[in-house]
Amino acid sequence: MIKQFIDKLMGKTPKSSTPHFGRRTEVPASVHGIDPNLVDERAIHVTHTLQQAGFEAYIVGGAVRDLLLGLRPKDFDVATNATPEQVKGLFRRAFIIGRRFRIVHVVYGRGRDNEVIEVSTFRAHLDNVAAEQVKGNERTSKRQLEGMQHAVDSSGRVLRDNVWGPQDEDATRRDFTVNAMYYDPESQIVVDYHGGIQDAKKRVLRMIGEPVARYREDPVRIIRAVRFAAKLNALGFKIEAKTAKPLSQSAALLADVPQSRLFDEMLKLLQTGHALASIAQLKHLGLATGIYPLLDVVVQRADSAFVQVALVDTDRRVGEGKPVAPSFLLACVLWADVHAAWDARLARKEHPHPALQDAIDEVFDARIGDVSGRGKLAADMREIWMMQPRFEKRVGSTPFGLVEQPRFRAGFDFLRLRADIDEVDIRLADWWQEFSMASDAEREDLLQTAKAEQQALQAAKPRVRRAPRPDGAAAPAPVAPAARPGPAEPDIGLEGAPKKRRRRRRKPGEGGNATGDSAHAA
Repeated sequence: MIKQFIDKLMGKTPKSSTPHFGRRTEVPASVHGIDPNLVDERAIHVTHTLQQAGFEAYIVGGAVRDLLLGLRPKDFDVATNATPEQVKGLFRRAFIIGRRFRIVHVVYGRGRDNEVIEVSTFRAHLDNVAAEQVKGNERTSKRQLEGMQHAVDSSGRVLRDNVWGPQDEDATRRDFTVNAMYYDPESQIVVDYHGGIQDAKKRVLRMIGEPVARYREDPVRIIRAVRFAAKLNALGFKIEAKTAKPLSQSAALLADVPQSRLFDEMLKLLQTGHALASIAQLKHLGLATGIYPLLDVVVQRADSAFVQVALVDTDRRVGEGKPVAPSFLLACVLWADVHAAWDARLARKEHPHPALQDAIDEVFDARIGDVSGRGKLAADMREIWMMQPRFEKRVGSTPFGLVEQPRFRAGFDFLRLRADIDEVDIRLADWWQEFSMASDAEREDLLQTAKAEQQALQAAKPRVRRAPRPDGAAAPAPVAPAARPGPAEPDIGLEGAPKKRRRRRRKPGEGGNATGDSAHAA
């Protein structure tokens, strides 16, 4: 009895227990009320093609949940009893991807207009006992996992996922009841094994099975719980108490998850249109720290002006269907570190350009590490940061070259956010906005305007005057008027003391060497 109690606390499945796979319930359209017009035609084509070939095929997961809520899903996934090789053979443009979890991407369209329907094979639900008998039932499993005796390790973490099974076991393997329903566009029937329709109506996020054990099977479910709670919070969804209670105490399990996978899950939290809500949920559920070091920084700085406007802007862009790049948001989050390290180097009189490069390297080492492979993500972040001082230079050919940079728009958007919090002058951002959209002739006029502004700023700077001489100090030798380029009258300093004039540089257009520049400036 005591051992069973301890095993339950540790999330271990008793060897003699039989998993509960639920009871198949077929819910007709008259009950679930899904609008067929909200279903993507390409998803219908995939299910129809598989069914015509003699396989089972359903739209599954979050798409079914959204359809039940009257929403148009952004992505459609399909589940089938066909193997990845069988699915690939039915479509002209289909690609098997993944190693830990093999799926098929069926691609429609080309370029930016393409759409991917993700097709997965029904997975078997395996506990430690059943896993001992598994040798793999598809090519990749046999080659890479044949020597592995367990589908879950001693802690309960799932190790192999490419073992096919029936639909009821596939449903039990899924995380939340509202994500474990299957919709057949042909018959318009929803297949439900775990009361997902009732939970959707009650606005409840409930884990299938024992939450502690499910978090041990795959600790990333902890992050998924936060993400779904944030996404569905606006619709009134709440995490069931039994599902929410073990979240914070299970967070330590994430230490065994590969850093690259945690990095990807962090981006899903921040770039699916609910970044601010996700951060609020992390704080509410006691997960503000400890999931992933870089995510800790995001949560910590979410209330700072710059990071907050970046998060708001990201949510807005996703809501409008515009693309977002992880490099941009992370560049915003880590800008404070880069700026501080750069300022420290400038204070030591280092040259600005290499000082900024060294500051960026320091921040990468401290915050990013090798998770991104120092590849495109790091390159894009570096380019955004390195552009910022170049925006200050609005003379010569510099602006023309800058607007032709591939990452100019990202760098400019970064500058615009800096202007929104008064870190730079809003007029600078407005000038670059106009310049980027202007014709060549208009750009020349804008350059002259910028030149005139700089000259006006130089002229408006207060002149430095010397302090009055102490009593009894010898007066400087008088300077003959002819030896000075300015007016013959002596300059008067504070309290009437004569002040020595410095030689003044001639402005463009002054005197007898006027050029065409002055005419443009006028």
